[in-house]
Amino acid sequence: MSELPRRPGPTTRVQVTEHLTEQHASRTREDRVITEEPLEIRLRWPGEPGTRVWTTMRTPGHDFELAAGWALHEGWLTPGGLETVAYCTDVALPREQEFNVVTVALATVPARTPTALPHHHASGSSACGVCGSSTIDEVLVAPRGPRWPGELPDEHVVRTLPAALRDHQRHFDRTGGVHAAGLFTAGGTALVVREDVGRHNAVDKVAGARLLAGAPPGAAALVVSGRAGFELVQKAVAHGSGCLVAVGAPTSLAVDLARRSGLALYGFTGPERTVRYA
Repeated sequence: MSELPRRPGPTTRVQVTEHLTEQHASRTREDRVITEEPLEIRLRWPGEPGTRVWTTMRTPGHDFELAAGWALHEGWLTPGGLETVAYCTDVALPREQEFNVVTVALATVPARTPTALPHHHASGSSACGVCGSSTIDEVLVAPRGPRWPGELPDEHVVRTLPAALRDHQRHFDRTGGVHAAGLFTAGGTALVVREDVGRHNAVDKVAGARLLAGAPPGAAALVVSGRAGFELVQKAVAHGSGCLVAVGAPTSLAVDLARRSGLALYGFTGPERTVRYA
């Protein structure tokens, strides 16, 4: 009997040689690195078979959340329009790729026309946020979810959020090679935190987690472990968070989109200071 395909884990054991300054010594030991594997996302809706729309490099785990969140942020999916998310059972797939293809089934035909779909076929690296868009104009038109209706964290709470996010980064503790994103209440309570080799994937996962749980995909604060680029602001606007809090700097397009969208944007955030840009 052949073995069933094994689902890849979030970390991988490797043998390394560590070189030390002391007496020019070296040693061989086992280390853990964050796993990076491709994930192909397919979309299906009534009258349309599953079609590949995106392939990204990601950390395995919470794949359904990643696929659903990505579809939401790209404007294909609305919070009430999800039918199912599942690993693909295409018999033509190699066995080792069984857990690297996810199909998002929409309950209705999406607002964007099916004729636009072939132009959206694309691949991206784990660093890529909006690489699947076909034109500059398409990139700069961000899908918009409902505006956050509740309270926002004040500046005292904002300064605590990166440390609160860091408390949940267990894969970073083991590998040092992974980004994180989290959704928090106005009082600083974590609702969901996810890690991924790609910072954009981590944001997709937290929004997808809320979506699959039947909760609003946005929150008072979206917190990210790196910089605040345009594409992360775009995702925050698309799923309806009230503010984006980043450890690093924002970009000019990120500030512009945040101001036009009514999203509060904080950068350089730590225990001693935060800088509000929008």
